[in-house]
Amino acid sequence: MNAGLITGELTVGGLARSFALRLPRDASGGIPLVLVLHGNHPDATGLMMREWTTFDEQADAFGFAVAYPDGIGGCWADGRGVTMADEAGVDDVAFLRALIDTCAGRHGTHRDRAVVAGVSNGAFMTHRMAIEASEQVAVLAAVAGGLPASLREMPLAHAVSAMLIHGSADPVSPIEGGYSRHRGPNGELRGRTLSLDETAGFWRAVDRCPPGPGDTRSTEFSSRITAAAGVGGTRVVTWTVFGGGHTWPGAKPLPGAAETGPQEFDAAEEICRFAEPLLASAESRRL
Repeated sequence: MNAGLITGELTVGGLARSFALRLPRDASGGIPLVLVLHGNHPDATGLMMREWTTFDEQADAFGFAVAYPDGIGGCWADGRGVTMADEAGVDDVAFLRALIDTCAGRHGTHRDRAVVAGVSNGAFMTHRMAIEASEQVAVLAAVAGGLPASLREMPLAHAVSAMLIHGSADPVSPIEGGYSRHRGPNGELRGRTLSLDETAGFWRAVDRCPPGPGDTRSTEFSSRITAAAGVGGTRVVTWTVFGGGHTWPGAKPLPGAAETGPQEFDAAEEICRFAEPLLASAESRRL
């Protein structure tokens, strides 16, 4: 079913960039916008994330517009320096900035309070986008992807709420952080990412949350820690999925996917629920 689905193309940095946009059934002015970023695979597209997750359903339930952009060559230039897009100098921050502006101009979505969600390479890209475009991004949601170490010293102008979801048994992007599997031309390690705890600490510090990790709630399947009262009401949630692998919790079955993911919760639904009260203006989030 493609009700409400719009496909489009932008030219950014001399490259034709494609995307799909799902508007909520009851679309009106001031619509929240979620960008959903796929992982790194030669055949990856935004529409694969549409098929794999329930963001279309959440669009109607929460009244959000959902954009599914396509990376160049099935990947994003996330700042680690290891993807094809990074090595080619693709400016994905500029593309996603332009996409936010285009959706605002054409469909009445917010320009300064987007939600950026992604998995794996797409998760790394959410961190980069939130750091480099903090005046446009109010909330980031990273599934199976910690903060690229190369970005940790970059200054931010605005606080950004963060939901960080990671499986404790992720073999591809370990919860403890580490280096990319893609080594340099001489076999050197590169593309280091921070652990889940270090990533949460980074965002708590950026948002100026009170000292300490915050409130903890656990089940037999997961543990969720919430740090609140950041600048502009920002929050940081650290969600550990016990035994979870490199996947999207609550994902639908997808041909070629190794696993459908833990079903205790639906990450798309939880991201939208987390983001809904945190869509603060850039001015209110200014650091």
